[in-house]
Amino acid sequence: MGLEENVAEVDDKARWTLCKHTFYDLSNVSPVVFMFMLKECYYHALMKEFLINLGNCKATVKFRALQEQLCLVLHNDPKPGPATFIVQCLYVSPVFDNQSQGFTHLVISSFRRFLKRSKPTITEDSLDIKNSAAYLLVNIIRGQIKHDEMIVMKILETFDVKLPNVEKALCQNKEKDYLSCGKAQELIEQYTFELVKSQLYTIAVTLMEHFSISHYGQSFLLDMIKSNQFKAAEKWATFMGKPMLSILIEEFVQRNMLNDAYQIIKKNNLKQDFPDVYKRCKESSLKSLAEKGCWDVAEARINNDRQLMEYLVYLAMEAGYMEKVDELCERYSLDRFLDIKVLETSIPQGNYLHLEELMVEDIIWVDDVEGLLDATCQIEDAKVIGLDCEWKPNYVKGSKPNKVSIMQIASEKKAFILDLIKLHREVPERLDSCLTRILLSPGILKLGYNFQCDIKQLAHSYEELECFKKYKRLLDIQKVFKDPRGGLAKLAEKILGAGLNKTRRNSDWEQRPLTPNQLEYAALDAVVLVHIFRQLPDQGDEWKSCIESHTETTKKSKKRTKT
Repeated sequence: MGLEENVAEVDDKARWTLCKHTFYDLSNVSPVVFMFMLKECYYHALMKEFLINLGNCKATVKFRALQEQLCLVLHNDPKPGPATFIVQCLYVSPVFDNQSQGFTHLVISSFRRFLKRSKPTITEDSLDIKNSAAYLLVNIIRGQIKHDEMIVMKILETFDVKLPNVEKALCQNKEKDYLSCGKAQELIEQYTFELVKSQLYTIAVTLMEHFSISHYGQSFLLDMIKSNQFKAAEKWATFMGKPMLSILIEEFVQRNMLNDAYQIIKKNNLKQDFPDVYKRCKESSLKSLAEKGCWDVAEARINNDRQLMEYLVYLAMEAGYMEKVDELCERYSLDRFLDIKVLETSIPQGNYLHLEELMVEDIIWVDDVEGLLDATCQIEDAKVIGLDCEWKPNYVKGSKPNKVSIMQIASEKKAFILDLIKLHREVPERLDSCLTRILLSPGILKLGYNFQCDIKQLAHSYEELECFKKYKRLLDIQKVFKDPRGGLAKLAEKILGAGLNKTRRNSDWEQRPLTPNQLEYAALDAVVLVHIFRQLPDQGDEWKSCIESHTETTKKSKKRTKT
């Protein structure tokens, strides 16, 4: 290393040592020195010390790391107190030219986090702090201190500057222009007008709300909507009250933004004012949940509304989910709601695959050792099998998923459905042995659709079994076709001419016995994989590169290969 490099390294270390010492005790550090040290810290040493494990992470992550450090630094006794110290730093930050806005946002956001987390007892006079922040605000508005408009909004929100504080700031300018007193409202309104003119609606609305500026009308709301600034429009309409909220809801409905309209109706208790819109929004939500097979969630959102109950029954009928229709009608006493047989024939059914169309001979339920051994022998005779599994959905946020209930293994003509819960409880060793034979067989090509997700869930559900930790010759159909949109249902429609009815996907897979429709659904998900595979073109073996094998020789050593 040359002399210049040595000097540079020593200088860098000296700067870093000084920076750390400065941050450990702010009692005798001025805002100017603090901001200079912050810059030095950032450019020379911070990435080595504070961000050593972050690598080449995103700028937002690095910003948050810096923010966290400054939040801690503010506990180190700045004088006369954290709030005044930060305001003074905001006065100083523009001297850093190109970096000034970044440092300004960093400093004020760190202080906001400091207040939120620590809830410190600030000994400074709160009125003096507000007046000082207001004076800074006036200088920014007049262009005497260069800060972007977002800083104005953050100053208002952080220090709760009011109109009397702005008036006092106007009276305390260096020229003692007392004629400016009383013109605070005029100054704020003019600045707000300029923000609106520049279409900085979010900041403008914040000022309007903070200083009670209410002489803008419907055209202002429509301008925000036209500019797709919907959050600003909602914030302003909420501030203005029910008439503007009503206009906003109507605009959202016209734009088919039903969920946004519903959220506003719900938050502002406007259900009685917009019963039709509310109903449409709820029905749209129920339809979306039904299409995803989330029937339990949909039912929970009905909240004993009879009209919505009837609509959910209609959706179940439309989907051909007749056991769900019976279940809902019985639970909510809807026996006189409709003539089920008439409605069944009047509702157009989707174009879905059925087992008879695929010439499937049998669905075999396996829940005892004899059935397991027989199924294993038959499966081992197959060259290609489809794999899938199902488990009962858990809609409680943050909770663990339920244990996998069944596993489907299908050839082109037969589908075996294994009751994993019962087999694991009664014959775990035999279950482990039989599934190991199937999953590790080099003579059987195993087909799945995103089966890596399923195999992880299986391994998590049955941790003590070895069979779900290793496999050979697994082909993920999703990777072969490289088009995950719509999942297996859409792929089946594209390749086989008809899709899969997914309405029972989130049904109760732990109930015993499963309904005939559940059995058909489960069998189809495995069988259809084999039929899709049969449609692969004869020429070319590109799909073979997607075959995966995974063997685990010991609990600590894993070997992964691709065939």
